[in-house]
Amino acid sequence: MIDLNDVALFVQVVKAGSFAEAARRIGIPSNTASRRIQQLEEQLGLRLLHRSTRKLTLTDAGETLYARSAAQIDALSEAALELGEGTQTPSGKVRVAAAADFFNWFDVRWAKEFLAAYPRVTLEFVLSDARADLIAEGIDVAVRAGEVTEPTLIARHIGRNRACLVASPSYLEERGVPQSPDDLKDHDCIAARSAPGRLSWYLDGPNGPVEAEVHGRFFANSALTLLKASVAGAGIALLPDVMCAPHLQNGQLVLVLPDYGIDGVNVYLVYQSRRQMPRAVSAFIDFAMTKLVETGLVTTGV
Repeated sequence: MIDLNDVALFVQVVKAGSFAEAARRIGIPSNTASRRIQQLEEQLGLRLLHRSTRKLTLTDAGETLYARSAAQIDALSEAALELGEGTQTPSGKVRVAAAADFFNWFDVRWAKEFLAAYPRVTLEFVLSDARADLIAEGIDVAVRAGEVTEPTLIARHIGRNRACLVASPSYLEERGVPQSPDDLKDHDCIAARSAPGRLSWYLDGPNGPVEAEVHGRFFANSALTLLKASVAGAGIALLPDVMCAPHLQNGQLVLVLPDYGIDGVNVYLVYQSRRQMPRAVSAFIDFAMTKLVETGLVTTGV
């Protein structure tokens, strides 16, 4: 079988006008270039070059091979160069998995800023409170709260946030303000039911962990829905502080049992491998991490 690398070398020798110059351009010894062209001639059963001490002259067969291959070799070289240059500039689609409420706290204007900085990149967000399967769903990077247990994934720690208990002023006015975690069992608690039966919240308190039995009549598997229900006065919810912050500031929600919550919920950017990661993906990871930390949405720390 003809080695196409030898054909490409033949084209370079013709262009350079000598084995020595072609070898210098490619970075191989001159005798190696001469030997490889001789091997090509032996494989073809044709002489391609007349060799003399002063110059190289193409035979008829050499002229035919050069005419038929030079343009293709040049085109391949240009394509490889363009591809190599392209890998230096972030381009292509970045598929991001995150919670359904992601854009409640990750400002959509940041996505616009990222796209303006990288005009050859496309962002596609897959928003769901279900944990995405990165491989099966073709996800490049996921934003996750909580520990990452899959051994095949790389988790880049962004920082921590906190889950807190919140309710609307109207609900508390009607039902009263709990004074201890034990009082929660007498309130309507808005939660995501993971299994039938008794429901508990495991809270961090001033004297250590506390298990609080809770009851309610409104359940949903979407944190955004739980937030809306709490704002509407349906009960007390346990939600990430980054989600609640705007509503606490404008008075739609107030803290309940402020000394209790879930401390140190780790937040990660999760992806499959650092090896040969597309520059668009690494650019988004760095951008997202910077925004989250700079704006104080998460607190850095191990």
